[in-house]
Amino acid sequence: MKMTFRWYGGNDRVTLDQIRQIPGMTGIVSAVYDVAPGEVWSNGSILAIKNAANSHGLAFNVVESVPVHEEIKLWGPDAERLTDVYCENVRRLGKAGVDCICYNFMPVFDWFRTNLKNELPDGSNSLAYDEQVLRGIDPLGSDFSLPGWDESYTKSELKKLLERYGDLNEEGLWRNIGRFLKKVIPVAKKAGVKMAIHPDDPPWSIFGLPRIITNEDNLERFLKTVDEPENGLTFCTGSLGASPENDLPRMARKFAKRIHFAHLRNIAITGEGEFHEVAHPTECGSLDMYAIVKALVEGGFDGYVRPDHGRMIWGETGKGGYGLYDRALGATYLYGLFEGVQKTN
Repeated sequence: MKMTFRWYGGNDRVTLDQIRQIPGMTGIVSAVYDVAPGEVWSNGSILAIKNAANSHGLAFNVVESVPVHEEIKLWGPDAERLTDVYCENVRRLGKAGVDCICYNFMPVFDWFRTNLKNELPDGSNSLAYDEQVLRGIDPLGSDFSLPGWDESYTKSELKKLLERYGDLNEEGLWRNIGRFLKKVIPVAKKAGVKMAIHPDDPPWSIFGLPRIITNEDNLERFLKTVDEPENGLTFCTGSLGASPENDLPRMARKFAKRIHFAHLRNIAITGEGEFHEVAHPTECGSLDMYAIVKALVEGGFDGYVRPDHGRMIWGETGKGGYGLYDRALGATYLYGLFEGVQKTN
């Protein structure tokens, strides 16, 4: 297991000096953030991240993420060219020493929350989701702006995009992801890169859009679409765990050797389609973090780990879910869980 930490580059309030001081930390997870989806990342931009990390004693082996253009998900007229661009980015990252790429195939909206400052009893705040609130949101409304929506779209562009997705069901999305994988995975294999798809978050349809990386059966179907070691998973407990039907320890054990990256965090499920994020330890939420880590270790997982969304604590402010303090606490907690499980097996 290699512990890593998400870093958003030079404008991140969390600095590399701070990250390097977290016990057990080996590297950062980052990306080139100033290039639009569908464009080639410059070698200079990739190396700048690597050099910054290395100068602080940290590795840069994991990218999160190389975004998949919507035309690829829809498999529109420009999908082949855009997939070629994606493949070129995989090659460049592999050449720079990156050996794991996290990405997702969620239509239009990435991870999604309805409340960015849900106050918890201890005075901290965290991200929360409520399906009833979502049903009252108009994605084309003039004041709509939440995590997971691309603000580069104009309202008219977003409207057209949603209309195009209206003709695409889950099977259509499965067909398109298969086309993508069959082009990308051979390139990744040659480049020495493992592709790790992130589950849909939350793991069900929102705004009527299809979502397919949601449960055990779908993860198995995904892995069999291109049954190669390089075609793997990002095992995000906060995403998959939002559905009580997902048995996370069972899934962790079953897929451990195809899990290349693990996002480990806890959530509290408070109702149907309703949850909020909490501190990482088991006792704080609905997920058995010890059982999940035990299943990963016993299943043969030896990939990258990062603490995922943290609360805002001790007066910290900043990018929702990505403050320093609670994620640092989460990293040390997870490091201890892995050490304990490994020493008793």
